[in-house]
Amino acid sequence: MTKHTKEELKIFQAMDLDMKIEIAEARILEFYHKLNGKVYISFSGGKDSTVLLHLARSIFPNIEAVFCDTGLEFPEIKQFVKTYDNVTTIRPEMPFRKVIEEYGYPIVSKEVADTIYYAKKNPDGFRYKQKLSGELKGKSKYDQSKWKYLLDAPFDVNAKCCAVMKKRPFSKFTKETGKYPIIGTTAAESMLRERAWIMNGCNTFKDGKNKSQPLSVWTEKDIKEYIDRFDIKLADPYYMGYTRTGCIYCAFGAHLEKHPNRFQNLQRTHPNLHEYCMKSKELGGLGMGQALDYIGVKYTDDQMNIYDFIDEKEKNKR
Repeated sequence: MTKHTKEELKIFQAMDLDMKIEIAEARILEFYHKLNGKVYISFSGGKDSTVLLHLARSIFPNIEAVFCDTGLEFPEIKQFVKTYDNVTTIRPEMPFRKVIEEYGYPIVSKEVADTIYYAKKNPDGFRYKQKLSGELKGKSKYDQSKWKYLLDAPFDVNAKCCAVMKKRPFSKFTKETGKYPIIGTTAAESMLRERAWIMNGCNTFKDGKNKSQPLSVWTEKDIKEYIDRFDIKLADPYYMGYTRTGCIYCAFGAHLEKHPNRFQNLQRTHPNLHEYCMKSKELGGLGMGQALDYIGVKYTDDQMNIYDFIDEKEKNKR
């Protein structure tokens, strides 16, 4: 039985910012007091979590923030996080390069990457027979038949990077400290998060899996209005043309972006990081260029095939 409905979510999302602030504050207070203050703010340095930290500290000024240094953040994000007091830094046990070698590349979306991964493991399973086969075409939002060709990609596709690089370090922190997270995600970000809100609402109280997402019913417009109202300074990448500041090598959603996309911006603002991301693993890079070529995502302004790109770089070194 669901706790909410999609129609209820739309009603909440249509409310004005003042009402949403009151709801978010109530959810934070409920979570804090039910867990006797054994909580923390999951702080990524992005705009949503910056808004969340500002809101939470307007109620509890000394509430702890926890930042996961995955090695995938903009250097400016790390500097921005250091401007805040009472921030604990945690780290994953596995570097991103090892993650993509063992599991695969994060491309298209978490849902699609998971579908491809499990369909390859079990061609007779639900993910292949329905999501990829075309049986759902025109019938369901879960149809993913357009991505069936990824089953034949010369590289693996997977969504495990988020679990390895972020979820595991936070879970470890919770086990070691007994503290539970308050997270700045919204239901509008994806179907997965929308479904999670419908099932659980903003606060979830389960053995060992307590979590609060008090901004769940907020929209992008609400986040921007809050930032403007309280004159909140954001991390520098937001002033460099980026609309998101998560893991800089993540390609989830990149195929939907207009020019210049995140990787074209990365070439302009951080050329060394861009080169490391795109060049082949054999030459010491991450090999993301090959994966992006395969799904038709441009990653330079003067787009060349990744192998031409590498050859050109090698020629220039001679």
